[in-house]
Amino acid sequence: MAPDLDELLRSLRVWDLDPLPSFDPATAPDDPLDLFTTWFAQAVAAGQPEPHTMSLATADEQGLPDVRTVMLHGADAAHGWSFASHAGSRKGRHLAARPYAALGFYWPAQARQIRVRGRVTTAPPEEAQADLHARSTGALAAALTGRQSEPLDSLDELARASDAAWARAERAPHTPAPTWTLYRLRPEEAEFFQGDARRRHVRLVYRRDGDRWTRTLLWP
Repeated sequence: MAPDLDELLRSLRVWDLDPLPSFDPATAPDDPLDLFTTWFAQAVAAGQPEPHTMSLATADEQGLPDVRTVMLHGADAAHGWSFASHAGSRKGRHLAARPYAALGFYWPAQARQIRVRGRVTTAPPEEAQADLHARSTGALAAALTGRQSEPLDSLDELARASDAAWARAERAPHTPAPTWTLYRLRPEEAEFFQGDARRRHVRLVYRRDGDRWTRTLLWP
């Protein structure tokens, strides 16, 4: 018998922390990247599992949304937030048709969320390959397996392709993956959410205004 979903949901607590971290938006830096970097470091220190994973939302040619979890590859003032995938994957096709996306980070260890959205561009191919080859052998093997988002006939077929890709990655660790693409999201808006036990959540949103940022508080 399947478990009772409603009962399971009612049994769960949110942010079972005592106390929750505080956040005074008056002390927030002028640039959202600086606040992101601080919060990211605090999430790591708090033991948040995989804080570098994030939700990536895109839209297809008809404007229908899609979302998945990907890994953050970096963030800097020049390029914004970076992630990677095959150009022919579903997300790659979406971004080719509609080069805008949104990112979502959720760090329950600190009752924090960060949302970022903006235009997406692609890095030069040589930078994408350098980014790939700086990662693990497994990451290269996965990239060399290729065919992301294409129909798969069987798990045996996947195993054979993966084994061959692992052997190639170990034998030639600088093998290029031509369709591997490094994407960069330049933020137009970034929101920082700090949870509160009495539901007085603090929401601070940054919006780009030319070369500077404006900051606004939002009702929770």
